Amino acid sequence: MAESGQKSSHSEALKSTSIVGGATIFVMFVRMARTKVLALLLGPAGIGLEGIFDSAINLSKTVVDLGVSSAGVRQIAAAVGSGNQRIVALTVAALRRCCLVLGLIGAVVFFLLRSRLSVASFGNASHADDFGWLSIILLWNSLAGGQGALLQGMRRIGDLAKMNAIGAVVGAGLSIPLVYAFGIRGIVPYMIAAAGAAVFVSWNYARKVPVQTIAPTNKELIQETGHLLRLGFVFMSTGMMSTGALFLIRSIVTQQVSLAATGEFQAASALSTVYVGFVLQAMGTDFYPRLTAVATDNAKCNQLVNEQAEISILLALPGVLATLAAAPWVIKVFYSGRFTEAAAILTWQIIGTYLQVNSWPMGYILVAKGRASAMFWSDLFSYALYVGLAWLGLRWFGLPGLGVAYLGLYLFHWALMFVLAKSVSSFSWSPANGRLTLIGVAATAIALAARLFCPEPWATLIGGLLAVGIGIHCLRTLLRHAGNDRIARVMGRFGKLLPKA
Repeated sequence: MAESGQKSSHSEALKSTSIVGGATIFVMFVRMARTKVLALLLGPAGIGLEGIFDSAINLSKTVVDLGVSSAGVRQIAAAVGSGNQRIVALTVAALRRCCLVLGLIGAVVFFLLRSRLSVASFGNASHADDFGWLSIILLWNSLAGGQGALLQGMRRIGDLAKMNAIGAVVGAGLSIPLVYAFGIRGIVPYMIAAAGAAVFVSWNYARKVPVQTIAPTNKELIQETGHLLRLGFVFMSTGMMSTGALFLIRSIVTQQVSLAATGEFQAASALSTVYVGFVLQAMGTDFYPRLTAVATDNAKCNQLVNEQAEISILLALPGVLATLAAAPWVIKVFYSGRFTEAAAILTWQIIGTYLQVNSWPMGYILVAKGRASAMFWSDLFSYALYVGLAWLGLRWFGLPGLGVAYLGLYLFHWALMFVLAKSVSSFSWSPANGRLTLIGVAATAIALAARLFCPEPWATLIGGLLAVGIGIHCLRTLLRHAGNDRIARVMGRFGKLLPKA
């Protein structure tokens, strides 16, 4: 019976990951196709300019949101669990009003600070007008974030997947014509148009969620908004550190090297997470609510973390190895041959993403248990270290040093998360995860050595063979965990093609 329950739990983790992952993979291909076209049209400097704008918007969005969107997911999920439809409606009403007000305030403040943002990003005020127009995005993002929180809090995973897929297609459809027509001047208009389209798509799905119509009192709204803001502050703080670190690093590279160098870093950063993105997104979309439900039971909490970590590594490791093996070709395919140093950054950074996938499930223990102080200080130390390593890496090794810095970040983060998880829930790795982690470390080390020291085609061939061999092992293990559900039947068709052990 215990074995059957464990298989069912593994199957649930795999199923939820596959639902979110399927949509994320589709979004990935759409965005990479869009990025390929934009890279050909704009070159490294144009991609670097987009990266700077995107970093400023994401950093400002994190501040403006105050963590309300993330807090809203938890509050709505708790309200739904109570079974009281009025509490659900009150929480949704407070979330929507809060997002509207914060979005308006953020857009106005961003517009007023447009000159200072330009100086902070580029060293001069030449892009102040661009930042002024981009302020509109903060309002769009705030509204879309509230609607996305409603869908996620109610576990409407399918609607979230469809929303993200449609948003990606619409964004690509708007961006390519604008950049083709106006060149680098089309970046700001397409960013605004894509954000507006995302609001419309998210609203179209959110309005279909059945929510009771109520007339809440001002006291009720203020009280519920206070709950959102108090919880959201922790999410905002950690989010600011992540986006703030990327903003600082991109600004350092732009001012110390060039805008084209920032484009190289942007390209490597995007590709290093493009494959594992669906795994990381699944953790936040479905694994986090499931973990929160059992957070008070250390044994169940640790079991879920081990199962999610195993599924995540099995899905991510083959792609990490394949990307490492073919790093120069991946850059040329998804960007262009003009991105000459991006492959060197990607070679180091992709190993960091393997450690990222490995460490995040442990980090969610802190989030699920509400250990706000531990979350804050661990992220502060981690991202401060990242910025420092990036600055040193850039001075000592040039652009490849940025990739080494990313690897250093997640070496530190993995060790820190393990210590904290063991402290708060007596966490330990299962024997299966211990073996899998060692296999992954050994395989990535061999592929990295081949990439650094072997000439072509041996570097790609060695890494490619490792990716195929590890991929077969991972697929077989996933098939064992999948059970008899729909995912197993679909994957089984591919499993029959593999030779028997």
